[in-house]
Amino acid sequence: MAEIKKDTLEEGIIIKLVNGILSEGISKKASDILIEPLENHILVRYKIDGVWTKGLELPKTVLLSLLTRIKVIANLNIAERRLPQEGRFKLKLKERFVDFRVSIIPSFLGEKVSIRILDRSQLTLEIEKLGFSEEVMTMLKNAVQKPHGMILVTGPTGCGKTTTLYSLINHVNKPEVNITTTEDPVEYEIFGINQININPNINLTFANSLRAILRQDPDIIMVGEIRDSETLDIAIKAALTGHLVLSTFHSMDAPGAITRLINMGAEPFLITSCIILIASQRLVRVLCPECKQPYEPNEKILKSLSLPLTREYTFYKPRGCERCLQRGYIGRIGICEVLLFSPEIKESILKQEPEAKIRIKAKKLGMKTLRQDGVEKIINGLTSVEEVLRVTVGDQENGFVY
Repeated sequence: MAEIKKDTLEEGIIIKLVNGILSEGISKKASDILIEPLENHILVRYKIDGVWTKGLELPKTVLLSLLTRIKVIANLNIAERRLPQEGRFKLKLKERFVDFRVSIIPSFLGEKVSIRILDRSQLTLEIEKLGFSEEVMTMLKNAVQKPHGMILVTGPTGCGKTTTLYSLINHVNKPEVNITTTEDPVEYEIFGINQININPNINLTFANSLRAILRQDPDIIMVGEIRDSETLDIAIKAALTGHLVLSTFHSMDAPGAITRLINMGAEPFLITSCIILIASQRLVRVLCPECKQPYEPNEKILKSLSLPLTREYTFYKPRGCERCLQRGYIGRIGICEVLLFSPEIKESILKQEPEAKIRIKAKKLGMKTLRQDGVEKIINGLTSVEEVLRVTVGDQENGFVY
């Protein structure tokens, strides 16, 4: 009997430990939690505003119990330790329900856990609150009002692509508009929108769900991600047959997406016929308004940002205070470059001109690059030089000087 009480006590401690790790992530407004087995201990890390910060260090002896608890609540196989597993669960923490997405992979030192926090209270569905410039917002809002065509949002993992798409469809979400999404997985439930969670295990892929959606007479379709040529082909046909298609796509910038689309098998004449615009975005941390420190940038900094040396600037850098938990930053905003498919850009695509030439032409036609948009936010005192340099490459490295 005493042994049972001991087991029950240990189980209660592990439950409190897991809940404590999750609660800490929510209170820190983290987007992800990593539980990593190292040689002599377990390290917990939190991704806050896109940057990993160190959390608890736990003894290696609790790893198995910790994993078992996470697998139980995520409805995973507790006996499976050799293969990757993915699951999902919902807990009531901090007086509200929060969704968590779990990925477990086997490593040399034990199973590693990645937990994505999907806290609806932190979701921004108003495009005006994403931090984009007025010019970018106007182009995106105009594009989503079109009756048909395709809007692509590109960028690396975790740059806010899905949030941008959610904001766009929320902007046009009305009872008279039939909107359907297919996602992997559905991250947030949006009232009034039909959302499909793809499941490759039963052959419910992006391509198959997209075929089914087209039989339901939708006005707007959101495809979580275009990953293969089959999904791309169906999405293009949907855009050409009277539907507005929104999707994400992996490329480092907007002109680079064109090259990748062609490499995936899309014909140039189809690309120019259906795509309205391609937006590429990144997220930069916002300087804490309470403690940011002004300074005058030196010549080296101005040259690195391709700014004229003849003008005086006041930049800001992080310091740290109680409000920002000594980090110097609070929250993130988007920087974005938007490539509109003007007649001149379409002509370049049809001629299959190199990516660098398309970029130069787009710049001459008024496209602001990611770096330029970031520099504007530095000048406006919203973010720091280090943040913009961290998430963007120079336009000289991209093939031209501005």
